[in-house]
Amino acid sequence: MENIRVAENIMAEYAERTGLTSPAQPPRRYLWTDAFAVCNYLELHRQTNVKDHLETALRLVDQVHGILGRHSDKDLRTGWISGLTEHEGIKHPTRGGLRIGKKENERKVDEHFDERLEWDRDGQYFHYLTKWMQALACTACVTGQSRYLQWALELAQVACNAFIYTPLTGPPRRMYWKMSIDLSRPLVLSMGQHDPLDGWITCMQLQATTNRFQDIPKQYWLDAEVAEFRFLCEGKQWATDDALGIGGLLTDAFRLAHLVVATNLIESVRLASLLKDAEVGLDAFMRDDVLNHPATYRLAFRELGLAIGIHAINETQKIIDQHRNRFSNAQELLARLTSLNKFHRLAKIIERFWLEPGHQQSSTWTEHFDINSVMLATSLIPSGYLSRLEPQPSTPQK
Repeated sequence: MENIRVAENIMAEYAERTGLTSPAQPPRRYLWTDAFAVCNYLELHRQTNVKDHLETALRLVDQVHGILGRHSDKDLRTGWISGLTEHEGIKHPTRGGLRIGKKENERKVDEHFDERLEWDRDGQYFHYLTKWMQALACTACVTGQSRYLQWALELAQVACNAFIYTPLTGPPRRMYWKMSIDLSRPLVLSMGQHDPLDGWITCMQLQATTNRFQDIPKQYWLDAEVAEFRFLCEGKQWATDDALGIGGLLTDAFRLAHLVVATNLIESVRLASLLKDAEVGLDAFMRDDVLNHPATYRLAFRELGLAIGIHAINETQKIIDQHRNRFSNAQELLARLTSLNKFHRLAKIIERFWLEPGHQQSSTWTEHFDINSVMLATSLIPSGYLSRLEPQPSTPQK
């Protein structure tokens, strides 16, 4: 209950200072942070049955679409970034993707690329879009309203089409790291290490969730996108010593394990590979001794991403242990998860460190206040983000 109370306070303050619940504050939206925030509000609603939390989640979804689905006030362009009319844009708010929400406008076509400045410039990130797809799918499952899932599916289709390309030389298919606001041109050519994996698992999750909603038109099914991302994943290695990346691998392992059970997916070998890569990354992370550094030399949101992933280890273990017959290598998987359990204490260590008021005075916390605080709340109540995307049976579907 203490974690719920702390998370409620964090999310109430976030809603007020970013203009979600306070009319006095101009709305300030950022896609990654808001995706985690939606999952947090939905989880708080589930655990407390307080209706305000659900209403805040739905208000946040509408605000993100109304702000990040349109050109910013700093842009000469106006309207929906998809180019749709006002009426059609409201019906299909994700059809043009969603802006990141950076303070500076995107780099102009004839403007010189500056790596440092690019971090502050707007555009679209694929891994931000997948987080929003998940938030929308969770919203659909909690409310029973299929339009949220349809918006997630439309976003998946447009993202796959925009970010995946065929290079002139080298591998047959690759992904761009960052695209322009209107998805007409790449802004950063390199490929995110885990973007193909993220896309594959997210699309499979959306597809599995679609099967539970009878009114989703077949035109939104993601068979082609799943196949595309699966091809991109072939032969890839996922090990990284980045805390946020390791957390993402552990979360992906949890999602993949659930898909094996829910859809009879035959991916036990790949799941074992993911867990192995996550452990290699955790061993490297621990050797760097990052958690003994002062707060000013640490990035909270990256560490909290790791903590969220560590919370997923036990959940993955439960899935496999309860459904051993679905996994051809169940004993190997459980052995790997048992080995990963030695890192379980890291989640509490990270949470306690960043809950300390003194550590929240550091520049690395205050400069990323919104994303740090929301991801701290997610780590305290991780079940919302680590959702299996199953609609609540008591809620009518519309």
